[in-house]
Amino acid sequence: MFRRFCCSHSVSPSLPLPSASLSNNNKKRLVFLGAPQVSAIVLDALLQASCSPHSLFEVAGIVTQPAARRDRGRKLSLSPLASFAIDNGFPPHLIFSPQRAGDDTFLSDLKALQPHLCITAAYGNILPTKFLDIPPFGTVNVHPSLLPLYRGAAPVQRALQDGVQHTGVSLAFTVRALDAGPIIATHPIHLDDQIKAPELLEILFRKGSELLITELPSILDGSARLKAQPQDHSMATLAPKISPDESWLSFDQEASILHNKVRAFSGWPGTRAKVLVVEKSGQKKTLEIKIITTRVHRHENMQLNEADDIAFVEGSLVFPCGRGTALEVLEVQLPGKKAVNAAAFWNGLRGQKLKILREVIYQTESCI
Repeated sequence: MFRRFCCSHSVSPSLPLPSASLSNNNKKRLVFLGAPQVSAIVLDALLQASCSPHSLFEVAGIVTQPAARRDRGRKLSLSPLASFAIDNGFPPHLIFSPQRAGDDTFLSDLKALQPHLCITAAYGNILPTKFLDIPPFGTVNVHPSLLPLYRGAAPVQRALQDGVQHTGVSLAFTVRALDAGPIIATHPIHLDDQIKAPELLEILFRKGSELLITELPSILDGSARLKAQPQDHSMATLAPKISPDESWLSFDQEASILHNKVRAFSGWPGTRAKVLVVEKSGQKKTLEIKIITTRVHRHENMQLNEADDIAFVEGSLVFPCGRGTALEVLEVQLPGKKAVNAAAFWNGLRGQKLKILREVIYQTESCI
């Protein structure tokens, strides 16, 4: 996925912090801020571009989130960005992980780096004024939406949830208001109705990396400030952080709404549902499943024995939904198991029937 960082860093790893007097060239010093794997896409592009003989800049430091307990083992792990940087030869002492971007010790370290420009990509922390005042060329954010649309923590997920057909990536100067700074450049893309959030995030940050490398000369000579366009704040929409509680599906909603939610929440937190399993004896039990891949059922006049029956049709589980629509579920996952296709799941039922839980029952069950 990434190429190994190949050129020598201008700061000796044996030194505690760089300063202007330590640099052996006239390149502008950049500090990059990010945390998840997608931010490593942007860092990789910057590191590779900095290796060019004609490069105007060097990456002088990296700022990321503190180590946290991740995955099932709950082991303390570095952020994906920090792991990528270290694996690709970036000096560990130039990687900072403050609890808050306004911590005095961190700001002192940042000033010692004397950055000309800071760049953020999915960093996830609010940047205070005393941070923004440090780099003379400002702070530029790679934001995966067409600003002013979808400002906030989950722009890609909320756009997919809304079922939009177009989105894109923006380069914008960072100001104290949320994602509200002047826009340097944008790159729009068209969406198909099957793309999921992890794939779209990667596409947008790759496009954002290309846009950033193209625009860096104008950012570093100051002309980007003159051409940047103020946002129309009256057109702004918000993309709030996703809560795990949002992952439940209610089949009283239309199939298209549920399909968009599955695409949007793919990866994390995923989408879940509870269904009724009716044994041959007539006994019923509730089963929780994770819905992995879906599509909207296009066929009409599907015959069901009862309105709440889940059918198996041509390789997919067909769930009846609101307003007479139906959702095809192509992949599911049981707790603690691997994801399987619909056919494997259906065969595992061994003749038992499946029924959806309507909203009233569903809410009661989900509170247990």
